[in-house]
Formats: sequence, structure tokens, C-alpha cells
Amino acid sequence: MQRRILAGDRLIAAFLMGCVLFNYPLLSLFDRPTEVFEIPLLYAYIFAAWVVVIVLMAWAVERRVT
Repeated sequence: MQRRILAGDRLIAAFLMGCVLFNYPLLSLFDRPTEVFEIPLLYAYIFAAWVVVIVLMAWAVERRVT
């Protein structure tokens, strides 16, 4: 039971992190005409933020409580 509660709390934290990462004020910081490896900066940021949220969710679900 304890593991489910901790996993749920971690999933909620990952969701809130995703809300912060994809919120307008933070996205507007990366809306510039610069490029990273010939990819617009905004697209690179969105991809990186998406990867971070997925990794956090996987970590929350797969983490073992000892």
C-alpha cells in the first residue's frame, strides 16, 4: 500500500512539473530565432521537456520502496 501512495505522489509531482515546463512564461523564453543543431530552439526545448517528463514518470512507476 505504501508503494502505491508514493508512486501516486511522484506521478502527481511529474504532472505538475510538466505543467510548469509547458506553461507560457517558460515557453516564451525559448521562442527565439536561434537554432540548436539546425532545430529551432523552441522545438528543442519542447522535445527535451517532454523527455524529462517521461523519464520522471517512468522513474516514479518503476522505483522500488525498500
